[in-house]
Amino acid sequence: MDFLDTVSLWFLAQVKPNSAVIAQANLERQGFAIFMPTEMRTMRRAGRFETRRCPLFPGYLFVSFDPDKGLWRKINATRGIMRLVSFGGVPRPVPPELIAQIAKRCDATHCLRLQREFAEGEEVRVASGPFVDFAATIERIEPDQRVWLLMDLMGAETRVAVSAAELRAKDG
Repeated sequence: MDFLDTVSLWFLAQVKPNSAVIAQANLERQGFAIFMPTEMRTMRRAGRFETRRCPLFPGYLFVSFDPDKGLWRKINATRGIMRLVSFGGVPRPVPPELIAQIAKRCDATHCLRLQREFAEGEEVRVASGPFVDFAATIERIEPDQRVWLLMDLMGAETRVAVSAAELRAKDG
């Protein structure tokens, strides 16, 4: 991602509860580069399923700055930020390889993309949609990324079609 090319060091900031968007806007207004990876999650709310973007690391975001300029105190005082994660009272940078690997798995909007191809017969977990958190076995994969699953619904094995983007590895 090109935003990685413009900055050198990334630090982890803890945000106040329900303040990630506020913290991000305030840090960006001050000229800091922010990286807050997200993923699509389906949750049940009031009897309905709702799919929305959620932070990959709830309560945290990455912020880039030059520590030699002493700007980290300014970040700690930013509205929405609880504190920079520090060791011995000094913020420590996140390994650049970690940021690069996370960024490589995200699209241009910093949303996590599907990372691998699935195989017929593989055990998976449905990550979004009305069958969220159901375990299933892949029966067939269509060229258009539609995946036919076999899942146990009320004691009977049932075929269900979902998008490959809605699946995660069973252990992940």
